[in-house]
Amino acid sequence: MLEGPDLVTAALDAGVEFEAVYFEAAASTARHPACAEALSRAGALGVELVELADGVIGRVADARTPQPVLGVVAMPATSLSTVPALGFVLVLSDVNDPGNLGTAIRSADAAGVAAVAVCGESVDVFNPKTLRATAGSIFQVPVAVAATLGEVAAALRASGRVVLGAVVDGGEPLWTTPIAGNVAVVIGAEANGIDVHDRSLLDGLVTIEMVGSAQSLNLGVAAALVCFESLRQCRANGAHDGPARTI
Repeated sequence: MLEGPDLVTAALDAGVEFEAVYFEAAASTARHPACAEALSRAGALGVELVELADGVIGRVADARTPQPVLGVVAMPATSLSTVPALGFVLVLSDVNDPGNLGTAIRSADAAGVAAVAVCGESVDVFNPKTLRATAGSIFQVPVAVAATLGEVAAALRASGRVVLGAVVDGGEPLWTTPIAGNVAVVIGAEANGIDVHDRSLLDGLVTIEMVGSAQSLNLGVAAALVCFESLRQCRANGAHDGPARTI
């Protein structure tokens, strides 16, 4: 379920299959131009539009003050087979906060990564809060879901990737570690990072060096730094000059 016009529009842009778009009368008024535009676009594309009585969306939506439009779509494929054979992959393991997960996916999309893999005890990728935090990026970058980090690491290594883990300290400096090209970087749980037992699954560790007094970074911020460092290195190597997802 996609709450609000931004997610509905993002799904329309990505060509996602809709079951229907539901709306209340207020969505067609001047007070909600984004909703009206989303409805117009959906209707033009042949999506079924269903008007609901006032207040119905508020009872079914997750947001505290939902906008008067929501869409229901087919869930995108999330198997590891959706991960392209080449390119940088961000792996998110045991991420508990839906906002952090969504922010990390949004950052990965912005940096042009090949795919995101989510595993372990991570929150549901399609949690309403996660979807809102992706700001539509959930439909722009492949997001694979697996039961364990071991499963993800094995699949990525089979495609020729080096699988690294980001840790608070003790790893090689991120800025000097090659993470362009066929590399994956794992970011672990907010509280404890990558499980100690899972580190044996990795080919190495990297650390984002900090010079201030903060002990650690927010998971979403760390994910963004990792993804954009891969992009920076690719650009420095003369790659990823075009719009294609090649890092």
